[in-house]
Order: sequence, then C-alpha cells, then structure tokens
Amino acid sequence: MEQVTGVVFDIKRYAVHDGPGIRTTVFLKGCPATCWWCHNPESQTPEPQTVIRSYAIEDKIFEEPEEVGRPMTVEEVWHEVKKETVFAESSGGGVTFSGGEPLMQPDFLAALLGKFGAHGVHRVLDTTGYAPPEIFDAILPGVDLFLFDLKIMDDEMHQIYTGVSNKPIMRNLEKILQAGSNIILRFPVIPDHTDTRENIDAIKRFVSDLKNGVKEIDLLPFHDIARAKYRRFCNSDKFSAIRKPDTARLDQLRTEFESLGFEVKIGG
Repeated sequence: MEQVTGVVFDIKRYAVHDGPGIRTTVFLKGCPATCWWCHNPESQTPEPQTVIRSYAIEDKIFEEPEEVGRPMTVEEVWHEVKKETVFAESSGGGVTFSGGEPLMQPDFLAALLGKFGAHGVHRVLDTTGYAPPEIFDAILPGVDLFLFDLKIMDDEMHQIYTGVSNKPIMRNLEKILQAGSNIILRFPVIPDHTDTRENIDAIKRFVSDLKNGVKEIDLLPFHDIARAKYRRFCNSDKFSAIRKPDTARLDQLRTEFESLGFEVKIGG
C-alpha cells in the first residue's frame, strides 16, 4: 500500500500551550496566509528549504546549512510521537497538528488524524480556518478539538495583515459550530493592530452568541521570539518595532471576555 507523505518542519515534545494536557505538536509546512506577526516564518512555504544558520564562538562567526522541513510518512510521524503517549495519557493530553496551516496538506492530515485516532490518541487541530469547505468536511470526524484563530473582523484589514480574506474562515467556523465540534478560539493580541477598540468590540459582538459552541477563548500576547528566524529566512519583519502587550491590558481583555460568560486564558 502506498504511504501518504507530507512535509513536517518540527515536532515539539512536552508542549503545554497547544491544547489540554501534555502534548506532542507536529508542525506541517505551508500556509496560505502571510500574517505580519507570524511566529513561524519558516512554515509559510510548503517545500523543504535550506537556510544558513550563523552562530558565534567567542569572537568567531560560523555558518552552516540547515534543512527546514522534511518529507515524512504517516508511519514515521507515528513512530516519533508514540514514544510520548504515556505522558499524554497521564495528563489528558495527546497530539496537536499545527503549522503553518495543516489544512494545506489535507490528505496527509486526514491520514494522520486517522492513524492517531485508531490508537486512541486525543487529536487537536491548530488552524487559521482558511481552507476550502470540502477539506473541513473531510477532516471533521477526525478532530477532537479545534484551536481556531480569530484575528481581525474587518475583511479589508484582515487581507492587509494576513494576505487572505476572512470570509472563508468565518464560513468554516460556522460549519464546525453547526457540527457540534469542540472549539477554543484563539485571539492574537497585538497592540494597535488586532488590539483596537473597534476590533475588540466586533469580536465581542460576534462571540456573544457562541457560548454553546466555544469552549474557551485564549488571548495570545504578541512576542518577538521569531526575530532571529526572520533574519535567517531573509523575511521582512514588519512588526519589528511592535511592543508586547502589558499585563494590565491583557487582564482588562480577559475581564471583558469573561463578562460575556467565557472561560478565558492568557497564552493558551
């Protein structure tokens, strides 16, 4: 039987911010969006890449090539992740498929979901929500929990900051809500961009009717840990001057969403 193959650029063990419990997160390469604040710029192109990593030892600079992304079969991914299932089982964790956007590799993702589901592993999909609706139809039965991004409600601004329309995203969110899926909405908090009074109020209006379908809302504060990645991948870091949101602002946002009846976490 022919093996289903995809491109994976990282496998993170003992992840505690990618869904409940202790998890292993499998990062699939490729993303239709080009978010200005992307923390994984190496994920955006679907093909494996060779980049030059620089490092210093005392006063000398050394450079060496680094391969980012490698083809893997479903069995190879399972072999890597199954070692950690004992920690997942004891903590209520499992496996999370992230990226990039995992839905850009729909056949590979569907095969992975089926494989892990057959072994009783809890499966989380971390997604932008941007994909053709038929892809969501195909993977819905294999996802135990969605981590679903909700960034900017105004479509024109969404296109400016992410490169894609939010209309397919909202339609897919409605689809999985109607299917009764378990959903955690995730909102990136970026001062003066996603965190504007207009956008926060629009999100609050939208989510106020979703309490029966949304498990919780996670506020994801902007951080600058990806800046070295932008240098390595020769990408323009459009948010290099953006400050992190302060604690008081995050607490204020948490209070606002809690007042609507949601469980709210900072950082996921």
